Order: sequence, then structure tokens, then C-alpha cells
Amino acid sequence: MAAHGAQKALGWFEGPGPEAAGAMFEGLGFRPGATYASLAAWNEIVAGELIALGFGGPIGPALLISNMIVAQASVHWPNGFFAQKGGIELGTMYTAAALAFAATDYGAISADALFGLRERFTNPTLLALALGGAVAGAIVVMNQRQTAPDTPATPTYQGTNSPLPATDDGGEAAA
Repeated sequence: MAAHGAQKALGWFEGPGPEAAGAMFEGLGFRPGATYASLAAWNEIVAGELIALGFGGPIGPALLISNMIVAQASVHWPNGFFAQKGGIELGTMYTAAALAFAATDYGAISADALFGLRERFTNPTLLALALGGAVAGAIVVMNQRQTAPDTPATPTYQGTNSPLPATDDGGEAAA
């Protein structure tokens, strides 16, 4: 997830970079697009790093879940379930994995364990607050969207390895 965020924020890993990501978010109805793209990208980077390090208990997973709710609702839902059609399959798996980490912990080989925080971060109250905050944050962001809910959204950028054909404007063709 951190690498996915770095594609947007920094243009790394054949990603679009901040300008194209901002344009994509504008196309999805999130205005100003550059602001929402930056927030989403850095949310992905932070969530991915926290999970990879095993640090912060349910905080990283909650950030990822919030991001997945918005991505699935604004981009993938109209495409059905399967990933090869741009559906919700992959995001659903990311969300399930994040829920598993949030509800348990990262294990004995984690930053939480290294710093003696495993017990503190497995508190059910913290879990409830983190997951509640994830859902509330996603609702707030989705309510800021300026595109009609029935308008299908298609990302408007592609990396050099994208399976989607390019359009004349450098974006992705509608699938």
C-alpha cells in the first residue's frame, strides 16, 4: 500500500505523480483534486508503513480501511466484483487483511513487540475507536465528492505497465 501511495505522491514505481493523480481525483469529483490526491497518497504511505513495520496496532489498518472504503465506493463498485474488470475484489482482500491485523496484532516480530506495546495496542476500546474513525473518515470524504453517485468513475491515468489502452489525453480508456 505504501508503494501505491508513492506512485501518486512521488511518481515512483511507474506511477502518475502528483499532477496526474490530482487530475484523476478531480475527475472522480473530489475537489480540489490535488488536495484529495495528496491526502489519499500519504494516507496510503503511512498506513502501508505502519502495517509493514507492525507498529501502532489498529491505526495503520484503520487508515487503510478508510482509504479502501472511499476507493471501492468511488471507483471500483460500478465495475462489479472481479479485479480484472476493475471491481472490488482486490480492495476487499486488502480490507479483510487490515481487519485481521487490527483485530489481533502483528506478532512477536514487530515494532509493537520490540517497544513493548503489543498489549497496549490490542485494547478493544482502541480497536473500536480506530475502526469507527475509519468509517467516519470515509463517510466525511465521500460526502465531499461533487460527482453524482450514479456517475461511473474511471481513473484517468496509467502507468507504463497498465493493461488498459491509452486514450488521446494520456489517461486510461473506459473499461
